[in-house]
Amino acid sequence: MAHRHIERDQRHFHLPTVSVFALIFTAIFLMHGALLRLPYFWDEAGYFVPAAWDILHGGGLIPHTTLSNAHPPVVMLWLAAWWKLSAFSPVVTRTAMLLVAAFGLLGLYKLARLVSNSAVAAGTVVLTALYPVFFAQSSLAQLDVPAMALTLWATYFYLAGRRSVCIAVAALACVTKETAVVVPLTFFAWELLCYVAQRRIASSNAGGSSAERWLLEPVAPWKSFCHLLALLPLTAWYTYHYLHTGHIFGNPEYLQYNMGATLTPLRILIAAGMRLWHTFGYMNLFVLTAISLLAMGLPPVEDDAIERPRIALRVQAVFGVLILAHVAEFSLLGGALLARYMLPVIPLVILLCVSTLWRRLAHWQWWTAAVGVAFVVALLATPPWRIAPEDNLTYSDFVRLHKQAATYVEQHYANDKILTAWPASDELHRPFLGYVKQPLTVVRVENFTLDQMMTAAQQRDGYDVVVAFSTKYDPPSGWVNRLGWWNRMQEKYFDYHSDLRPQLIATMLQGHIVWQRAKGGEWIAIIELDKIRNASLQVHGRTWLSP
Repeated sequence: MAHRHIERDQRHFHLPTVSVFALIFTAIFLMHGALLRLPYFWDEAGYFVPAAWDILHGGGLIPHTTLSNAHPPVVMLWLAAWWKLSAFSPVVTRTAMLLVAAFGLLGLYKLARLVSNSAVAAGTVVLTALYPVFFAQSSLAQLDVPAMALTLWATYFYLAGRRSVCIAVAALACVTKETAVVVPLTFFAWELLCYVAQRRIASSNAGGSSAERWLLEPVAPWKSFCHLLALLPLTAWYTYHYLHTGHIFGNPEYLQYNMGATLTPLRILIAAGMRLWHTFGYMNLFVLTAISLLAMGLPPVEDDAIERPRIALRVQAVFGVLILAHVAEFSLLGGALLARYMLPVIPLVILLCVSTLWRRLAHWQWWTAAVGVAFVVALLATPPWRIAPEDNLTYSDFVRLHKQAATYVEQHYANDKILTAWPASDELHRPFLGYVKQPLTVVRVENFTLDQMMTAAQQRDGYDVVVAFSTKYDPPSGWVNRLGWWNRMQEKYFDYHSDLRPQLIATMLQGHIVWQRAKGGEWIAIIELDKIRNASLQVHGRTWLSP
C-alpha cells in the first residue's frame, strides 16, 4: 500500500492536532473579518441559503422556496444547525463555513506531513489559504470548500492505509457535493489498474522496473470494490429526491444546463483547456507552477550530505490521477466554467509544487513567500480579463454595491414595481437574504442585453423603476472584448453575454439614472422611468411633458 513508501518527518516537535486547527481557524477568521457581515452572494442567495432556510423552518430536506437542484443536503443541514444553535445571520453563516475551511486546511496539513514534512506542510497550508479562489470561497455558503475538505481527508486516510475511514469520509463527501463521487471512483479504478499492471510485470519477470515505482502495491480486488460503498448514501439521497419530486437529478432546466448541453466535442475540448488552466495557472497559480518547473532542472539540496527526499512516486501518481479525474469530470459536466469546481485538487497541486521548492531550492522559503505575494495581488487586484467575481474579492464589491442600491430602492421606491434580473430580484424580494427589510415587488428579466431590453421597452407599463447591474464581470480595460472567436465560444457554450451600459438602458426605456455606483469591473444603476416623475409632479398641479 502507498503509505509504506511515504517519507515521514520524525525530527521535529509537532503541535497537537487541535492546536493546529485552532491556529488555522483563528488566522483565516481574522483575515475574513471585513467580509463576515456581507449579505449573501449569487448562488448563496439563489439556492443554498434558501434551501437551508427551509430546513431551519421545518420545510424538510427538499427546498420549496426555490427549485430543487438535487444537491445533497449536508451543507444546508450544517448551516441550519448553526442558525438553530446561534442566530440566523451572515456572521453565523460565514463563521460556520470558515470552520469547514479550517477543517479542510487541517486535513491538508496532515496529508502534507504524511507524504513530506512539517515545513512543506506549513508552506502548503499558508499558500492554499492565500490562494484567491479558496480565500473567496472559504466564507461563502457553497459546496466546493466542504467538498475540498472531505476530499483531502479521504486522501489522507487512503494514503495512511485506513481504508474503512477513507470510505466513510468519501461517502460523506459524496453527500456534501455529488461531484465528489469522482474520489472513490478514482481510488477504485487506480487500484484495479495497479493490480493488473503489477501482475503483468510479475509474470514477465520485469520486477523493479521504473514503471513499477509509480504503481500501488497490489491489493485484493474485493478491497478495491469496497470503495464503491461510498456511493450508497448518495444513491439513497437521489432515491429520496425522486420519490418526493419525480426528478432524480433536480429540475429539468438545471439538469439540461449542467449535463445535457455540455456534451459536445468542441465544448469538451475548450472546457478541458480551461480546467487545466484553473488547476495549474489561474489567479497567479502559474507563478508557483512555473517556479517549480524551473526548479526541476536543479539538483536536490543536500542536508548533511543527504539529498532532501521527494514525495514518493506512488503518492505523486495518486495525486496525479485525482487531478486528472477532476479535470475530466468537469470538462464533461457543469454549465459554467467556474474555477471553484477544481478546489478539491488545487491544494494537491500546491503541495507538489511546495515540496519541489523545498527539495531543490536552498532558499525555498523566499520563493514560497514570493508566490504568496502573487496570490495576494490576484486576490485584491481587478484583472483586465473575465473572471467570476467569486474568484477573488471582486464578489465583495458586487455585494456592497447591491446592498447600497437595495437600501436606496427601499427608501424611495418601496411601493413601485422594480424591473431587474437575478440575483437582484431575490435580493429585493427576500428580506432574509440581508438586503432589504420588507419584500419589494419585482419584475424579472434574464439580463440586460440588447434583446432583453428591447422586450422590456415594449412593456413599460409593467414596471416603474429599473435596477440594472453587471450580470457578468466586465473587465475595466475591455481589451478581452475584442477577441471575437473567444467571445463567440463563450456565448455559445458557457452562457456569456454582454450587458448594455446604464445610460443606454435608460435611453431605451425612456428613463433617467437617479443613482449609480461602480467599483472595479462591477456597476449598478437605478433608473426611474419618466412616467413616474411626471405623475409625481402632476400631484402638485403641474404638468410636464416627457422629453
